[in-house]
Amino acid sequence: MNLFRRQLPVCVTAAILLILYVSAGFVYDGFFGGRVAANLISDNAVLGIAALGMTLVIFTGGIDLSVGSVLGFTSVLTATLITSAGWPPLAAWSVALIAGTLMGVLFGGLIEKGELPPFLVTLAGMFFARGLAFAISTESVPINHPWYRSLSEVHVALGDFRLPLPGILLLVLALAVYGLAHHTRLGRNLLAMGGSESSARLMGLPVSSAKVAAYAINGALAAAAGIVATLYTGSGNPATGIGLELDAIAVVVIGGTVLTGGRGHVGGTVLGVLILGVIQMGILFDGRLDSAWMRIVVGLLLLVFILLQRLLLARSKT
Repeated sequence: MNLFRRQLPVCVTAAILLILYVSAGFVYDGFFGGRVAANLISDNAVLGIAALGMTLVIFTGGIDLSVGSVLGFTSVLTATLITSAGWPPLAAWSVALIAGTLMGVLFGGLIEKGELPPFLVTLAGMFFARGLAFAISTESVPINHPWYRSLSEVHVALGDFRLPLPGILLLVLALAVYGLAHHTRLGRNLLAMGGSESSARLMGLPVSSAKVAAYAINGALAAAAGIVATLYTGSGNPATGIGLELDAIAVVVIGGTVLTGGRGHVGGTVLGVLILGVIQMGILFDGRLDSAWMRIVVGLLLLVFILLQRLLLARSKT
């Protein structure tokens, strides 16, 4: 029974995704096609990768408002190193990943060692990283490296299902983060911290190092999302990812992760990303609806999941 209650939010997320997808498929011709399915994954790869890191942070009961800015910073940093400095892509990607990870370590360290609120620390980080992005370049930086032209042709094909590299990277990273979160000691420690940090400390769990690790991994994944954004668009833009942190939080909550920490599932986050993608694709297919309707639907779904989480937490205490 307890297992059912824990997995109920994820099951609800899966049911909502199925209902939305099937409904759109019956309303719009061609929605069930493999090409649309591939686009659902690849078009939301950047958000999905960023949301994976956000999931780990929310597991701990924390929050990170800097992910969109770190994404934009690493995006324009990567493009500038390749285009202006003439660096090979592998070197530029490595520097971007290191930069994102170090930012995560910095924010996590300030939160843990300085006993500062995650909201305020990462809010400052949001302005800091976005400022760095615009300090590098105020405009989009195109990437014309041969590797990028070659990588744009990489795909996995099954009939008319043709998944390009950004979508492949999302699925690979989702599997890796799932394994980390649900099948390693670190993942269990993160969930234990979110349930009760004081109890986790009394149990002798390495709370400090685990919290910093969560923010470090989150920073690395935000940087990875920035790199994937350059692969997707063929350029780096300092404005990339503005507001993305709110979308990431939304899909994590819609995916069944409790915003106060202690409960959640990486698979649910992926489902939440796909729900957002189905709504966007449905609006695109319809052609008459404004994109504002996506925000309205996401807002309603958030309210539903917040109420569901509140109900489940209240019943678990009785």
